[in-house]
Amino acid sequence: MTNIPSPTGKKLIKALKHIGFEDVRMKGRHHFLRHPDGRCTVVPAHNGETIGKGLLSQILKDCELSKEELQKLL
Repeated sequence: MTNIPSPTGKKLIKALKHIGFEDVRMKGRHHFLRHPDGRCTVVPAHNGETIGKGLLSQILKDCELSKEELQKLL
């Protein structure tokens, strides 16, 4: 199992947009992202805060990505 550094919300959103996810809506600092094939997730983008490992693993599960795939995107 590889350890990846915890990205900030903005960096994670940028990586997800690179693979086809689009902003559907925002509520406060939470971005609701959806892929054309139906996958969707919510990413908080608080200034300067990193995503915790539990939330990051849930986002990866929602997006059907592995840690290795995310590490290549970042």
